[in-house]
Amino acid sequence: MASLVTLTALVASIGQSYAQTGITVQVGSTLQQIDGFGVSQAFGRAAEFRDMLSGDPQQQGLDYLFNTTTGAGLTIIRNRIGSGTESTDSILPKSPGSPTAAANYTFDDDDRGQVWFSQQAMKYGVKTIYADAWSAPGFMKTNNNENNGGYLCGTPGHSCSSGDWRQAYADFLVQYVKYYSERGIPITQLGFLNEPDYVTSYSSMQSGANEAASFIPILYDTLEKNGLGNVSLTCCDAMGWNSQRTITSGLVSAGMEKYLKYITSHMYTGDPNSVISTKLKTWQTEAADLQSRWCATWYGSGGQCEGMTWANKIHSGLANANLSAYIYWQGVEVNQFQASSYLVASDGKTLTPSGRLWAFAMWSRFVRPGAYRVSTSGSVSSTGITAFKNADGSVVVVFLNSGGSQQSVKVSFTDFTPAAAEAFVTDNTRSVSSVTSSLTGGAVTVSVPSRGMLTVKLTAAT
Repeated sequence: MASLVTLTALVASIGQSYAQTGITVQVGSTLQQIDGFGVSQAFGRAAEFRDMLSGDPQQQGLDYLFNTTTGAGLTIIRNRIGSGTESTDSILPKSPGSPTAAANYTFDDDDRGQVWFSQQAMKYGVKTIYADAWSAPGFMKTNNNENNGGYLCGTPGHSCSSGDWRQAYADFLVQYVKYYSERGIPITQLGFLNEPDYVTSYSSMQSGANEAASFIPILYDTLEKNGLGNVSLTCCDAMGWNSQRTITSGLVSAGMEKYLKYITSHMYTGDPNSVISTKLKTWQTEAADLQSRWCATWYGSGGQCEGMTWANKIHSGLANANLSAYIYWQGVEVNQFQASSYLVASDGKTLTPSGRLWAFAMWSRFVRPGAYRVSTSGSVSSTGITAFKNADGSVVVVFLNSGGSQQSVKVSFTDFTPAAAEAFVTDNTRSVSSVTSSLTGGAVTVSVPSRGMLTVKLTAAT
C-alpha cells in the first residue's frame, strides 16, 4: 500500500509539473513604452575598463554588455558629470569668483574614460546616454564642498554670501553637454541630482522638491537657449522608490512635469514595486547588490548577488511600477572580487559574466528601445509574465518561474498572428540558450524551467 501511495503521489507530481496552462497576450492593449536597460562606468571605472583590459578581453567585456547575440544587448549608459577640484573630474574645477563672472571651462577629452566608453557603446547602436551630476561644484553650495551634502546656493532657504549660483550651475551642466556633442556623443538625458536624500563623504548634494522646483525651469530654459531643447531633463535619482515618490508629488504640485521628461530613482532604500503618480516616464537609474562578494550564481539560496534575485527585481519594476528603463550600477570591473556591484568580472585576462548579466539579457536582448509593454491575461503558477511589442512588430513574452516545477504554457494572442517563434532559457545550467518551442494554430507552447527564465520572440508573417 505504501508503494501504491508513493506511486500515486509521484504521478500526481509529474502531472502537476507538466500540466499546461494557457495565457493570452493582448498585443493591441499597450502600457508603458520601454527605453531600455543599461549600466554605468562612473567614478573612473570606464578608464579602468579601457586601461586594464586590452585586445580580446576588452572586446569581450564590451560584447558582454552590448552585443545582442553573445551578450546582454544593453541600450543605455549612465555617465557621471564630475564636480571635483581637479580638471580630470570637473569642467570647472575652480571658482570663477562669483556666479556672474566668466567661467573658465576646460575639458580633458577623456572624462575619466567616459568619452571612450560612450564611443564604444555607440558602436553597438546605443543611442541613450544619460549624463547625471552627483553634485554641483563645491563653490556653488552652502557647505562650499562637493562632498558631504549641502544645498545649491540660491534655492529656497539656502542663501550664500557668494550669491545665487543656480544659473551658473545650469550653465555648467549645459557646457558639459556641449563638450560631448562636439565630440559626436549626443547626451539624450540630463540629470542634476543624485541621491539628494542622502549625505555622504563623496560627491553629494541635498535637495527636496522645493529646491529642485526652483532650479528645473532655469536648467530647461538654458538648454533651450543653447539649442539643446532635444535633451530631456530627469529628476531626482533618490535613494529609493518611496523617497522618490514623495519628491515627485512635490514636483507635480509645483508644475514641474511640463519641464521634465523622466522621474528617476534608485532602489537602495526601496525597490520600484508600484506606480508613481505622474504622467512622466519612470526609470530605475541605479541598482546593485552592495553587500555581497562577487558571485556569478544564477540561483542558489535566493541571495542578493544571484541572477534570479535580480530577474525578480526587474520583473517587478516593469510589471508593477511600469518602469521604462532599468540600469544596474556598474558594467565591467577589474580585480574587484570583493563586490557584486557590477555585472562582469575580470582578473585582467579572463572575464566572467554573472547571473545578473543574464537576467538583464533575457529582457534587453529581445525587448528593444521603443517597444511597448502589452497586457496579458491568465496566470501561471509561481511565474511572472511580461509581454512587449517591438517597434519592428515582433512580440516578446518573458516568463520568470520562481517555483520548483517546470511550467508548460500555451500562449495565444489577440491582434497578432505569429508566423515564427524562437525561445531562449536561462537557469543554473544555461545562459540565454536556444530551446524548442511549438507554434501551432497561432499559439506557441513553451516549457519554462523551474527557478529560471524563458523568453520567446515571435514574428508575424511578412
